[in-house]
Amino acid sequence: MSHLVWQKASYSDAEGADNCLELAQGNGDLCHVRESDDPSIILTTTTTKLRAFLLGAKAGEFDHLI
Repeated sequence: MSHLVWQKASYSDAEGADNCLELAQGNGDLCHVRESDDPSIILTTTTTKLRAFLLGAKAGEFDHLI
């Protein structure tokens, strides 16, 4: 997957923000996610499922987990 162009949030460049998630668009509807401190592990999902997860996180649906 070396051909992927990884993107991270601009907040990740802030002081003390060493660990962040990086995203890359794959073929078709695929989206790849990795953690910057261990880029060898890549999670692949669809953009539709990632969008649903992010909307749920923003809405607080997972707050009980932390």
